[in-house]
Amino acid sequence: MVPPMAKPTVKKFLLLGSGELGKEVVISAKRLGHRVIAVDRYAGAPAMQVADGFEVIQMLDGAELERVVEKHRPDFIVPEIEAIRTEKLRELEAKGFSVVPTAEAAHLTMNRDAIREVASRELGLRTARYAYAESREELVAAAKSIGFPVVVKPVMSSSGKGQSVVKSGAAVGRAWDYACEGMRGDKARVIVEEFIPFELEITLLTVKQHGAPTLFVDPIGHRQERGDYRESWMPARLKPALLAQAKRMAKKITDRLGGAGLFGVEFFITRNEVIFSELSPRPHDTGMVTLISQDLSEFDLHVRAILGLPIPKLNYRGPSASAVVLANREAAQASVVGVEKALALPDVDVRVFGKPDARPYRRMAVALATAKTVAAARKKAVLAAGKMSVQDRL
Repeated sequence: MVPPMAKPTVKKFLLLGSGELGKEVVISAKRLGHRVIAVDRYAGAPAMQVADGFEVIQMLDGAELERVVEKHRPDFIVPEIEAIRTEKLRELEAKGFSVVPTAEAAHLTMNRDAIREVASRELGLRTARYAYAESREELVAAAKSIGFPVVVKPVMSSSGKGQSVVKSGAAVGRAWDYACEGMRGDKARVIVEEFIPFELEITLLTVKQHGAPTLFVDPIGHRQERGDYRESWMPARLKPALLAQAKRMAKKITDRLGGAGLFGVEFFITRNEVIFSELSPRPHDTGMVTLISQDLSEFDLHVRAILGLPIPKLNYRGPSASAVVLANREAAQASVVGVEKALALPDVDVRVFGKPDARPYRRMAVALATAKTVAAARKKAVLAAGKMSVQDRL
């Protein structure tokens, strides 16, 4: 009698978005023996450099997206950016393809307005007061209604592009123009938010599993400039009652979105309150600190959750921090220099993303550090990042 054939153990991931976060997802999947096809809108993207294959398409083009999916027939479609034709993902899911965590989660989080409506109106989570605007005039009216200062963000963008704090009516026009420059997608629309005088901003990495309890990574504190992360550290210190509240809120919204995988859930923490900010159904940029803080990074956790593999325990290495390295110039062929100086510091590691070109404020690398205290780890990570810079190889 011939024994039944075992199911194939090698899975194929189609990664939609191939930046620095996608690159680490590829590495985590490859370590477990799986295949990855990396997709992005430009050739030579970081994840493409380590994947088994790649495709260059405009992911807002539904026909192109479907063509690539049908060509590769992946076991998992793994969105790693927001700017994707999510209506097509819903169609592909209906045909039997597995979208991580779900096509609805990708659709709702593609735009800040959709996920905000779910959090605030459907689930009753505490959020900042907000309104929407589709013109300069509507933005003026919304800002006046909420009251200055306000935060203006494109409903779809990445890495804080187009986000600004508006302190008076005189600055509203500039905020609208800046938001339009940074927005992605087909429609000019911004969300206008009440400015929250928070004590701490955290990311709570939340791991939804197949048939197992939801897990939480220790809270990550972070600092932003121009709407984009510059430093992150862990563990972030907050009252146990507030952390418990954040976990309840994160579980409530990730249960609503469904599926399995890692979610980056952002909160503002005030003296006595937890306020929902944003959510990404994928590894979070502030979570790059987990590359040094623990044995299973956020990328390892994401891949394990997708595959349904066990996550019995997280082992932490103590206070940890990350600090980004930004380009300060245009570079047609970018190179990060000073890596050897950063690595000469004890308990420091770096990740150079390998982006082929640079522009001002583009994230090019990250410094990672551990120390006896969070303050010392932050200081060391910033010092290490400062020893690196971006140059043009030409």
